[in-house]
Amino acid sequence: MTRRRVSILFAVAAFLCAGVLSYLADSSPDGLEAATARGCAVAEVDGSTVMTGECPASEAADHPWDTGPLAGYTVAGHTGATGVAGVLGVAATTVVATILFRLLVRRRGASGNPPGPQP
Repeated sequence: MTRRRVSILFAVAAFLCAGVLSYLADSSPDGLEAATARGCAVAEVDGSTVMTGECPASEAADHPWDTGPLAGYTVAGHTGATGVAGVLGVAATTVVATILFRLLVRRRGASGNPPGPQP
């Protein structure tokens, strides 16, 4: 099987996982969230949820990108678009990785070392 065919199969698998399997993801807190919230109480303050008590989660702050277009694995806040957010994330990661890898190969080739494995 050629390298190009393997790359295409990998891309198809990544997009299928992101687009289809993301709908099966559990919305419950994962182990890390549950462990950091242990010992906290949840309170409603001025329309937002706040953690009180003695736990690591009580010191947490909102991430600066928490209001971004793909925040919370949604698209513009629409919770039914989890698969679309996953596909967009895979696409963005693929574009960035491709650009970085090509720059790396070009730089390595320009430095006099031929790209690829050395004998």
